[in-house]
Amino acid sequence: MSEEDRFATKPPPHWPQAQTQEQGHTPAGVLPHPETSALNRFLGGSPGAVFLRLLFVSLIVGAFFMWLDIKPEDIFRGILEIVDRVRRLGFAAVREVANYIFAGAVIVVPIWLVLRLMNMRNGR
Repeated sequence: MSEEDRFATKPPPHWPQAQTQEQGHTPAGVLPHPETSALNRFLGGSPGAVFLRLLFVSLIVGAFFMWLDIKPEDIFRGILEIVDRVRRLGFAAVREVANYIFAGAVIVVPIWLVLRLMNMRNGR
């Protein structure tokens, strides 16, 4: 027995998970990594933890909005007004949004291209 083997931590023999992981399989009905389920990947964590984080952030943002005297009705009314204004503008709104996109793309796309080329060069 080498010195490294002597000091390596080993799980107690009564731990069934440690034995099955060493053998390369998991017991029937037990997921090997529950955090990799489709729901957990979609949510970014377990549903309970995500719910608690959203609840906490909603409390903070809600308190900030109430401090600014902004009520949920005001936010929804503003969204409806924006949608109505865009609908009334018709194609002029679409044309204006396209102008914003093109104006931003003139700056963003060349910078992105230069960064990609620099990353390719550094990758060699």
